[in-house]
Amino acid sequence: MSASIASLDTPVAIVDVSRMQRNIQRMQQRMDTLGVRLRPHIKTSKCLPVIKAQIAAGASGVTVSTLKEAEHCFAEGISDVFYAVAIAPGKLAQALTLRRKGCRLSVLTDSVIGAQAIVSFGQQNDERFEVWIEIDCDGHRSGLTVEDNAIIDVARVLSEGGMQLRGVMTHAGSSYELDNLEALQILAEQERFLCVSAAERIREAGLVCPEVSIGSTPTALSALSLKDVTEVRAGVYVFFDLVMHNIGVCQTDELALSVLTTVIGHQKDKGWIITDAGWMAMSRDRGTQRQRQDFGYGQVCTEDGDWIEGALVTGANQEHGIITLGAAESANIVARFPIGSRLRILPNHACATGAQFPDYHACDAEGVVHTWSRLHGW
Repeated sequence: MSASIASLDTPVAIVDVSRMQRNIQRMQQRMDTLGVRLRPHIKTSKCLPVIKAQIAAGASGVTVSTLKEAEHCFAEGISDVFYAVAIAPGKLAQALTLRRKGCRLSVLTDSVIGAQAIVSFGQQNDERFEVWIEIDCDGHRSGLTVEDNAIIDVARVLSEGGMQLRGVMTHAGSSYELDNLEALQILAEQERFLCVSAAERIREAGLVCPEVSIGSTPTALSALSLKDVTEVRAGVYVFFDLVMHNIGVCQTDELALSVLTTVIGHQKDKGWIITDAGWMAMSRDRGTQRQRQDFGYGQVCTEDGDWIEGALVTGANQEHGIITLGAAESANIVARFPIGSRLRILPNHACATGAQFPDYHACDAEGVVHTWSRLHGW
């Protein structure tokens, strides 16, 4: 179904298809140059046309954050799927069903207990699960440190229990705290070196560990070398967002996701412009709050997408967004932004804002808007 932006009701999520395609090509070309496979993390878009565009550009397989995403991708013919969240024992039956249908679903663990649960369930059901071990490369979230002997224990439990150790993986989530190229390059090398080292420890113990999977958008775009890495998982690059802009890995003309909103009122004495895009549209994510530039709940642009300097969504109720401008601009808000006029908001975190909508409205180079469904739930 196609339409025009002018015909859309608000609030609505807009994807600039030309920007998205350039972003996809940029990441794919970089991975091709570095000699590694790109397995995009689809949790950002959760949208089949976006995933197909990534695969058409050269991506191989997908990374998912839910088994529902895995089922959705497999139903559309994508068979190599990595569920990159440590699997809860209660989800193994769902994973088994997918594998029995022909999906090459691989799963993740970061503990001996988790590995034992996979082995027990696999043996009971005569299934040889493909399993990754999560490595902690920066103390950001989960995984085993490279020095931890539990890495060998987990690998041995899986191998001796008849499972297939697919490899080791890591994610340099602390890259979101950086904002200069040198620091990003250092972290990218740390991510690479520690994950490769973990694989080497497993191999030195006489166990098979064929693959090394790393990935975050900032480190993927900053790494100088990916020697001995087999694949990179990155996700938010497909749309980028204000957090990525603050980190320094994208420019304003690469931000492909925005929220179209309508001005519904003013509080002239406070210098407020009221819109119909509150936190239900933008999300509660304030990811830029601790970065060098705080964009509130989002950067305001014209309806055509031109950045309005100093205009931010500084407050958000459930269905009301509050936009403020610089003090010098506040006196003119009623005339400049009349009720019924429309604006676009660039989000802090594309994944979180996208999750607020059942679909995207994808605007192509000719201004034609296509509706792209977005997956929800677990």
